[in-house]
Amino acid sequence: MAHYIVTGSYTAAGMKGMLAKPSDREKAARAILEASGAKLRSFLLTTGDTDFSMIIEAPEIGDVMAGLIVVGASGAVTNLKTVQAFTADEFRSAQKKAGELTANYKAPNA
Repeated sequence: MAHYIVTGSYTAAGMKGMLAKPSDREKAARAILEASGAKLRSFLLTTGDTDFSMIIEAPEIGDVMAGLIVVGASGAVTNLKTVQAFTADEFRSAQKKAGELTANYKAPNA
């Protein structure tokens, strides 16, 4: 399964909704992501440029994006950013493969 890190911010409307009716946003995120075929591994509230960070596992990016489209369309969040993350083992495999490929590439200045 691929790993994705998603960050985002709550809109003023989203914050007003939480003030009026406090709710478990992790539970809400987990429900929509599971319905889309992904698994929420971690949900953290953050300081700085974003309000929350999630670590998600999914078979493919489309599973993550489907859930995020629904959340974004609600108007409660903005500034959603998604990056793919890799385990140390996955990165080590990529390093080995890169080492095997180096003879197949000619740099422009070579």
